[in-house]
Amino acid sequence: MRWRGKALDVLLVTAAIGFDVLTTWHTWGTASAPVVICGAFSVLAGAPMGFLRRWPVAVTGYLAGLLVLTDQLGAFTVNTVQILLLAALGVVAHRTRPLTVSCSALVVGVATAVNLADPGHPFTANAWWYCAGAVVVPVLIGVYLRGPAGRLPERDVTPDVLLAGGGLTLTVLNTWTGWDTAGGPVWVTASLVVLAGLSLGVARRLPGLVFVLQVVLMLLADQYFEKATATCVMLVLVTVGVFAMRVASWLWTFVVHLVAVLAIAAFTAAMAHAGPAAERQPTRVLALMTLVVAPVASGRYLRARQAASQAERLRRRESQQRALAQVRADQLAERESIAREMHDIVAHHVGAMVLRAGAARYSDPGGPSSQALTDIHDAGHQVLEDLRGLLDLLRDPDKQPDLLADPATVMRQSAERMSAAGLLVELDIGPEVARAPLMARASAARIVQEGLTNVLKHAGAGTRVRVSLTAAPGELAVEVRNGPPPAAVLSLPSSGQGLRGMRERAHALGGTLTAGPAEDGGWLLTALLPTRHAA
Repeated sequence: MRWRGKALDVLLVTAAIGFDVLTTWHTWGTASAPVVICGAFSVLAGAPMGFLRRWPVAVTGYLAGLLVLTDQLGAFTVNTVQILLLAALGVVAHRTRPLTVSCSALVVGVATAVNLADPGHPFTANAWWYCAGAVVVPVLIGVYLRGPAGRLPERDVTPDVLLAGGGLTLTVLNTWTGWDTAGGPVWVTASLVVLAGLSLGVARRLPGLVFVLQVVLMLLADQYFEKATATCVMLVLVTVGVFAMRVASWLWTFVVHLVAVLAIAAFTAAMAHAGPAAERQPTRVLALMTLVVAPVASGRYLRARQAASQAERLRRRESQQRALAQVRADQLAERESIAREMHDIVAHHVGAMVLRAGAARYSDPGGPSSQALTDIHDAGHQVLEDLRGLLDLLRDPDKQPDLLADPATVMRQSAERMSAAGLLVELDIGPEVARAPLMARASAARIVQEGLTNVLKHAGAGTRVRVSLTAAPGELAVEVRNGPPPAAVLSLPSSGQGLRGMRERAHALGGTLTAGPAEDGGWLLTALLPTRHAA
């Protein structure tokens, strides 16, 4: 489940109040901390977290003031407020501009210093370092969560599986003999070891999070499981390399490099004892920085190789698209050439035949061959109309792809499908329709299809529908008339695109289409399509 909106705000408030109750429960009911007062402080500390996503700066300022107040009153809620304040600062760093982040960080630093200061005691250097770290860490985390690593372009999980398997093998084989000697239960040590190894499987997707986890586990191993420190150092170096490969920013890479050097230096005491005291620190730092540079360089090299490979794949894809476009252009050019030849040869001879038949018919209007010449003349006109439509199809195959189907067959099949769906369809196609141009008949067939579909959508099964097509001199008339619905029906969703498409189809031929309620409570759709073209 993905928490969003008010549900997430309620969750934040509940978690904040519950956290304060758990940490201060042991003090409730004492003379200095009545239950009502403690509960009120818990609500005052946790309730603003519900507004953190909308107004992070305001919530941060409020918590800073509450921190100073609870510190002066000596309330135990001060610890909860301090933690919530740092979390709010991280949200500010994640959502706002650098100037706002700087001002908020200054306010949080001052409030934290007031919390640490004790009357009559000097402010120590450690306290200053704590104030600075408490402000810098949430700011860095918030800025990092803006996504410097980005998303992986590929979905292949094979590298992730290999990293997880290699990390698990490395950690288990190097440490399993000392699990019982660690400072804690064996199952806890084993779980942390497995977690450290398997976390490499998500290092490519969450490089910053995995790096922080490996550093924390390395510091824990230094304190409680010294046998695993060398293995943890290796895992940290691997995560540094993965981070350098996945994150393009050199600034973040430098931050990770510096943190890794400081973390490794925290427990490599053996290196500090090599050489005179004056040479220990420079030598140690130089050696560690050189050591951590190697995975950074490796990660950057792999990133460059990956970028080059991706650019090559993109170039090949573009090359394939250009090749397909060229093939398409060649096909269209060939179609255009065929269309020109058909027009120059076939249309020329058929036109000549029609003219000669018309001239012969008028020279002998009452002769025995008059009817045959009339039929030849009309058939020639029909061939010219159909040829004109086929030539349009050759020149633009995407314009009228339905010309290849027999319009009468299309209408009969559509009527049969609608009848099977429950409509009572009566189809009446006049014999003169067959002599109409193919373009007009094909458009009429599609209008009939869409009209029957609309009747089924809005009137429902059981509705009577009459479809009639008639051809008059110069035009083809299409009429789809349905009666009122036999009962109340639940209309299906409609986008209105069907009626618009029918109008556009009719207008493309120079015709008209009207649709509206009929006098009997049904619906009437009428289309008039011209069948004569200018010479």
